[in-house]
Amino acid sequence: MSAALALDGELNIYRAAELKQDLLAAVAATPALELDLSGVSELDTAGLQVLMLAKQAANALGHELHLRRHSAAVLEVFELLDLGAWFGDALSTVSQ
Repeated sequence: MSAALALDGELNIYRAAELKQDLLAAVAATPALELDLSGVSELDTAGLQVLMLAKQAANALGHELHLRRHSAAVLEVFELLDLGAWFGDALSTVSQ
């Protein structure tokens, strides 16, 4: 069973706790989850940590978590920190 979830707005320290709970619940409930990041307008280190935690939780459960349609804000951070390979998904822009 596969599901998709779109994240939008700011993925930052002000939303990290809320996003963490929601994202971990979605990862636990879904064997294969795709996160659409096209609506993300800001990504800081707290938001990045939530995405990394979700990926680790999915791996620990034997589930899949794929990041899709990376916004410009997400691409900027992923490219700066060379995180494409860590997440294991091709970096794709909103137009793809």
